[in-house]
Amino acid sequence: MIETLPPALWLFAGALSFCLLPERLRLPAVLIWPALAWFFAWQLPDGVQLTGSLLQFELQWVEASTVRRLFATVFCLMTLVGGVYAYRHASRTELASAFAYAAGALGVCFSGDLITLFVFWEMMAIFSTAVVWCGNTEESRKAGIRYALVHLLGGVILKFGIILLINETGSTEVRALTLGSAGTWLMLIGVLINAAAPPFSAWLADAYPEASPSGTVFLSAYTTKTAVLCLILLFPGATILIPVGLYMVFYGIIYALLENDMRRILAYSIVNQVGFMVCAIGIGTETAINGAAAHAFAHIIYKALLMMSAGAVLLRTGKRKCSDLGGLYQTMPLAMWCGVIGALAISSFPFTSGYTTKSLISVAAQEQGMMVVYFLLAAASAGVFLHAGIKFPWFVFFQKDSGMRPKDAPLNMSVAMLIMSAICLLLGLFPQWIYPHLPYPVAYEPYKADKLIFYFQLLLFSGLAFFLLLPWMKRTLTITLDTDWLYRRALNACAAWCLRCWQALQQFVGDESRRLDRWKNATRALFSQGGVLAATWSIGVTVLLLVVLLTIYIVFYYVQ
Repeated sequence: MIETLPPALWLFAGALSFCLLPERLRLPAVLIWPALAWFFAWQLPDGVQLTGSLLQFELQWVEASTVRRLFATVFCLMTLVGGVYAYRHASRTELASAFAYAAGALGVCFSGDLITLFVFWEMMAIFSTAVVWCGNTEESRKAGIRYALVHLLGGVILKFGIILLINETGSTEVRALTLGSAGTWLMLIGVLINAAAPPFSAWLADAYPEASPSGTVFLSAYTTKTAVLCLILLFPGATILIPVGLYMVFYGIIYALLENDMRRILAYSIVNQVGFMVCAIGIGTETAINGAAAHAFAHIIYKALLMMSAGAVLLRTGKRKCSDLGGLYQTMPLAMWCGVIGALAISSFPFTSGYTTKSLISVAAQEQGMMVVYFLLAAASAGVFLHAGIKFPWFVFFQKDSGMRPKDAPLNMSVAMLIMSAICLLLGLFPQWIYPHLPYPVAYEPYKADKLIFYFQLLLFSGLAFFLLLPWMKRTLTITLDTDWLYRRALNACAAWCLRCWQALQQFVGDESRRLDRWKNATRALFSQGGVLAATWSIGVTVLLLVVLLTIYIVFYYVQ
């Protein structure tokens, strides 16, 4: 019976344990709970394993499949290594929130019905907001509120879509859907909000960099990748996802190149990388779905590694602006080398994990004859090398000497970074370790001479372009406006204008009320004793007054 329980329960138990255990037992806890969740995730055979009922609905609480186990594996691995990275410096609240957040992601992985999926989806929104707030700054508090509002909006849209779909079909089953009804479109929009798709991409770069150094590592892993899993399960082959994914790819590149904050650079690159996955899901072939799943796995690893490297720099220096950093390779060599490995992996450099996974997506586009998509993805790969492969390590660890001589990363952070670096290299050197666990059989050989030459040329010339354009790549203390300006500034300005209009209207109504009071007083005076139309006037005078008024009326009538 215990084998059929949702594996997420083990991570929820871990979250509760951090509220009770003394600090000396943190390390065993961060190792044991994710390991248990991973073990029981792999005990689940394919198909529905646990059912129940709610009101009139039959729910499938636990359902397993190859792609679900793949995502569950990387989520558990991320939780374990992220816990090692965080346990010495993160607060009790942050660790508990991070593990509950991971439990929500794991719950989404094995949800067999839409209602259970929605419950875990909202748990993720709640606990990820708590992780943002654990940054313990005024900026993190404000960013957390905005983050919560966006995700609650996405949850409401997803909920309405699920309700409409259930009313239409009577089924709560998680299955591939065809876009056409209002319910499916609303569900797609709700999932895309969590994937940081336009026009709601800005929430990610707004909130993630405001968390603590360890909190950002956790945030980089779960929300967008559970959205990718849901797109694989619900909307494979939805062609609308191809332009959406391409937009995300280039949006992330452009904003990352403009950015000066090292963690915001990496946050925008999350949007960029998720764009590759969304595009692949839109292509919808077996190779494309394999590419999306494999690249999501690899992305969680190398993105966490990059965030860990940036977090170590932030912890040791207290600086996050590229213009304030530089020369740190002298005293932070481990953080530098791990950051370089992560940068090479995100750039799809051969012999790293990004190459063996992202190239599957390009091959899928080529197989379908989508040459425009293929060349756009190739150009985007060069852009990734510019902003994350070179810009991040160059401005943070090299370029000018900032004069700072901080210590290297603490031991626990160093161990976590070394584990992630090793995985990036092993998955690049031995892709057969991941290919058998993809949703469909893989008949692809990444290390062919023509592919290697193409990627080496692409990366070489993009690197050359970076250094030729280096004077334009240097960032200054500027602010790049994104769509979050609409609800951070424009809506506030609109609300303030509406408030001023309301106050002016109240003042006008008040003035008019006072005028009406004066007219009432004057009218009352007409009929009161001694007034113009007072009852004490004689009938003759009154008749005379009426005759005068009638005469004036007749004159005006004929003049017109």
